[in-house]
Amino acid sequence: MIEFSKSENMFPDFEIEQDLISSGCPIIAGVDEVGRGPLAGPVTAAAVILDPLNIPDKLNDSKVLSSKQREKLFEKLKFSSSFAVAHVSPTEIDKLNILQASLLAMVN
Repeated sequence: MIEFSKSENMFPDFEIEQDLISSGCPIIAGVDEVGRGPLAGPVTAAAVILDPLNIPDKLNDSKVLSSKQREKLFEKLKFSSSFAVAHVSPTEIDKLNILQASLLAMVN
């Protein structure tokens, strides 16, 4: 069984991914969402599959990067990873609720 817990080393090291790959999962994507706090606006989710041999420097926590650093990192990731982005509209959020809308964005 694979345990998911925060470690002292918060930099991507692919340890968990290697365990999953050895357990038979050939592709692992990281997924996150934004937009759950606003009163209006879409909820957006993104999934990213990194190339373990080509991880850009400073890839850790976007909240500690400046706008310029995030943009540079995004440019690198566009060419060194596979990714998808999905949005769920405010109308759909009102129909579903924010949790279900977030989950819908993650599977789209």
